[in-house]
Amino acid sequence: MELQLSTPALLFSAITLMMLAFTNRFLAIASLIRGLHKKYLENPEENLLIDQIQNLKRRLSLIKWMQVCGMISFLLCVLCMFFIYIQAELAAATIFIMSMFTLLVSLGISLIEVLISTKALNLEIQDMEEAFNRRSGGGFWFKK
Repeated sequence: MELQLSTPALLFSAITLMMLAFTNRFLAIASLIRGLHKKYLENPEENLLIDQIQNLKRRLSLIKWMQVCGMISFLLCVLCMFFIYIQAELAAATIFIMSMFTLLVSLGISLIEVLISTKALNLEIQDMEEAFNRRSGGGFWFKK
């Protein structure tokens, strides 16, 4: 199979959109961390805040690695195009495979981060359920 210049170029739009999504996730997490920091300073003993802060710290680290792998994938695509241009077929094919692999790693990390983010939302829901049950005397439960 001959690798054409348009093949790695097709990944440009996918990688760019993926990086935009990762950046949006990073900005959302940064906003959450700033809000939790303010709440934590007001009440440092609240266990829910401590759990959320640990969760966000882990998610922030995963987002960093998602972005790093995405950028490496993008750089490898550009490098692959260069090797196609100078007609170094074997090097181009090897670099293209490496680019696809780093893209796959980035997506895998993204999946893990999404799973962790749902855990954070469940902490919020659990806290609301407990608060509601305390106020209502335990007579009403949220549907599971």
